[in-house]
Amino acid sequence: MPKVLLILASIAAGIVVGSWIVKAIWRLRSELRLRAAGRTSLRASSAVIWRDPGPAAARDLPAGPGGRDGAPAPPFQFIEEHTTGSHPCVSVRDARGRVWRAKWGAEVHTEVFASRLAWAAGYFVETNYFVPEGRIDGIQNRQRTWEVLDGNGRFRDACFELDEQEPIKHFDEESWAWNDNPFVGTRELNGLKVVMMLLSNWDNKDVRDVARGSNTAIFEYPLDHKHWEARYLIIDWGAALGSWGSNILSRSRWNAAAFAAQNDQFIIGIEGGIDGGTEGDRVLWGYKGQRTDDAIREITKSDVRWLYGVLRGISDEQLAAALRASGGTESEITEFTAAIRARIGRLGDVSA
Repeated sequence: MPKVLLILASIAAGIVVGSWIVKAIWRLRSELRLRAAGRTSLRASSAVIWRDPGPAAARDLPAGPGGRDGAPAPPFQFIEEHTTGSHPCVSVRDARGRVWRAKWGAEVHTEVFASRLAWAAGYFVETNYFVPEGRIDGIQNRQRTWEVLDGNGRFRDACFELDEQEPIKHFDEESWAWNDNPFVGTRELNGLKVVMMLLSNWDNKDVRDVARGSNTAIFEYPLDHKHWEARYLIIDWGAALGSWGSNILSRSRWNAAAFAAQNDQFIIGIEGGIDGGTEGDRVLWGYKGQRTDDAIREITKSDVRWLYGVLRGISDEQLAAALRASGGTESEITEFTAAIRARIGRLGDVSA
């Protein structure tokens, strides 16, 4: 083997081994944190992961779960800056006294649109809005916001996420795992997995990844003075609408061309179908993410048929309006709408 090839092979092997070691360390740290925290204690008497969203034509995708009257109302007053996370983030209070987390960075457009589609499919999400421009008054003790806020507190292209005060929120060690929750084996949980794959959301970490941050959570809402309801949800949709992949080099977000390029890999077949010589039932997926096996296993044609019944009535006009409300350009709107429609159509083909 030529010396240069030997060097390249050694480097590649070192990267692979190093990646395995890093993953092992993170998983060990997560396991230790979970053991220290113990089992999550909920006061809720009922648990839900999905709720019937009603007729497709009535779903206001541009407004999302907060509705048109729920958008952030300026002026915005600075509360605090958050130093954790991948991108700059501050908490602000709006003119109606509500608290919002304002976030910037590569995930802004993705988070807003992907959460809206998940909500339109009947799943619980946090209320958020794309805010194209505005100003935050009273900024103090800046640390990471110099690049997103000018000297007068003006900004562009932000995601404002509502910090609800009503529910009891269980994050990180108190969240849930794809393989350990009250809905394992149900069409509702499997449908959430399909929505995640339809949107190419590769960052499907859960409570087992708490050392790196879990993207699942449980919100408990009071139904009356005695009873509570536990809602299971995904709280981070930012790593979607690009290409999925098994490593950081093959993943992307908010990339219409990369998203459309994987349409043919979205559903790759039916186990026991034509190639196997018998009629199959288990759907096979091309998706690769943080927890690939948990995402793709044991999803049946019946699960897909049920979800397709929820999604098929959503029109191209609704998708385009939601993409526009998420800050997409007209070319992105056209490309994403066509690609998402193709994936929804593929669900219909498979479930027939």
